[in-house]
Amino acid sequence: MIRRLLALVAVLVGAVALALVLAREPGYVLIAAGPWRVETSLAFLVAALLVLGAGLWLLVRAVAGLWRLPGAAARRRRRRRTLRAREGLVKGLIALAEGRWAEAERLLVRSAPDSETPLLNWLGAARAAQQQGAHDRRDDHLRRAHESMPAADVAVGLTQAELQIAHRQLEQALATLTHLRGLAPRHAHVLKLLARLYRELRDWDHLLPLLPELRRRRVLDAEALRALEREVHLHRMARAAEDTDARALEAAWAEVPRALREDPELARARLTHLVAVGREAEAEREIRRLLRRRWDERLVWLYGLLGGGDAQRRLAEAERWLGRRDRDATLLLTLGRLAARAGLWGKARGYLEASLGLARRAETARELAEVLDRMGEHEAAAQRRREGLELALQEAGLQAPGRTALPPPAVPERLPGAAVRS
Repeated sequence: MIRRLLALVAVLVGAVALALVLAREPGYVLIAAGPWRVETSLAFLVAALLVLGAGLWLLVRAVAGLWRLPGAAARRRRRRRTLRAREGLVKGLIALAEGRWAEAERLLVRSAPDSETPLLNWLGAARAAQQQGAHDRRDDHLRRAHESMPAADVAVGLTQAELQIAHRQLEQALATLTHLRGLAPRHAHVLKLLARLYRELRDWDHLLPLLPELRRRRVLDAEALRALEREVHLHRMARAAEDTDARALEAAWAEVPRALREDPELARARLTHLVAVGREAEAEREIRRLLRRRWDERLVWLYGLLGGGDAQRRLAEAERWLGRRDRDATLLLTLGRLAARAGLWGKARGYLEASLGLARRAETARELAEVLDRMGEHEAAAQRRREGLELALQEAGLQAPGRTALPPPAVPERLPGAAVRS
């Protein structure tokens, strides 16, 4: 604008200067061509040339305007369509956010051909079609999204995978994410979705090698990653134990990182599985090692379930743990079990009654009933079995109608001493 104003001022100044010069000296011009002669003043000739030049300029402008008229009209139409498409995109996204799926899909699809960002239209339409259960239309919209912007194949693929997972098309989602990982192996969201999918498919063997990449890319926070690692290793060990495959169990344990091997839940699971595959001696050594480092009632409970071996030796070892733990109900239950396994029924009865007096548990009552049966006290054993059943119902959140549990046995001031065989 300023440039045009300066040009106009310059033209006006030039015109005024030329007019002043010609007013003092109009000049004389003679043009002869054959029999024709034209005589005029210089001022008139300059004015005539200026008028002629202006006329020619206006004529050229008019012709050029007429020439450009169809293109200008087309551009105006395109601009109007673009504005309508932009309005349709906004209205479609609002409808999508408000859950008006059919309207959202209609608006987004209709405005996609003229949209400045057709990728957003087709992705939004795919989500709207998914919510209506129209999976064929969803896949068609995703195909069009990819065609509208081939460089955005990761964005389109992620949307497709998320929608497939939401519809529980897990195998298709796995194929999509595997393809995406080939395209973008370090993409954090691809890795996160792939880990989530492997977990839902319970494909622990494929999830295991993904864990280091999740850590390197910081896809999950430290607590969530640790929980996922724990879950993977727990399931792999459990599968080996179900197959009673001791070698597979050891191989699964070898895959556990050193930083996780001291995790109490993993350590207890490994010991439980060692017992399940018949490696009681190894489990016993490991339990004692762990208990020397940190007291864990669940390990103590597991120690009482070990089969094979020398029960009296195990009982003697466990009795050394009493010390300041003579009112630990779990330790007393374990001692009762070990004493019963060693055939020391009187001692077993004393430990189990002491445990039941401290914590009323169904399993303790059942163990005590077995010991009482061995000692010939069948009526008392029946009462303890009934008590065990009532406690089991209570532990399950139920209550047997019309039943009154027996009072807990008194905790003896002195725990059983020397081994007594009955």
